Amino acid sequence: MNEIMEFIPQALEGLKVTIGIFSITLILSIPLGVVIALGRISKIKILKSITGIYVLILRGTPLLLQILFIFFGLPLININIPRFPAAILAMVLNYGAYFGEIFRAGILSIDKGQFEGAEVLGLSKKDTFFRIVLPQALKRVFPPVANEVVTLVKDTSLIYVVGLDELLKIAKIASNRLSSIMPFVVVAVFYLVFNGILTKLLETMEKKFDYYQ
Repeated sequence: MNEIMEFIPQALEGLKVTIGIFSITLILSIPLGVVIALGRISKIKILKSITGIYVLILRGTPLLLQILFIFFGLPLININIPRFPAAILAMVLNYGAYFGEIFRAGILSIDKGQFEGAEVLGLSKKDTFFRIVLPQALKRVFPPVANEVVTLVKDTSLIYVVGLDELLKIAKIASNRLSSIMPFVVVAVFYLVFNGILTKLLETMEKKFDYYQ
């Protein structure tokens, strides 16, 4: 028990890294997802093709492989990215593709009459999108977005492959040192608490979208 108590401060340090990766990825990938969604529904064929290929590659290959490619593969062509930015880049690109498809589905679900009504009122395409379409689309896609956000928390454990001291790596080192599985149990509790708090927060946010009904 004393050894486990000594491990908790180390786990807290790992939690800081995990939360940092999670927060930065979420902040950057959601706007990227909106951009990708707009590209996917664009009438410009080349833009639609590029974003389509992007989504196909990023959704069709494992996130772990993408992290390895960016950190270990890019240096082969003289592109060296430090550990933390490499992990962030891989996760943002990956989740940007998933969020893009979610937002695309939400935008396409908006009735055509909404666009026609906005045009009659003289609204620009920009105002139509940000004031009318996007708020309604966000309401509809919030549940799948929330699900991806929770998944993101767990996917942060994959960054151990680039040597960052996140929760899973610290637990593995401690487990080898103590010859015990208890560090993994402690880390599992950390993940559960973090996800529990996050889920409650997302539920509260979802209720605030009710005024769009």
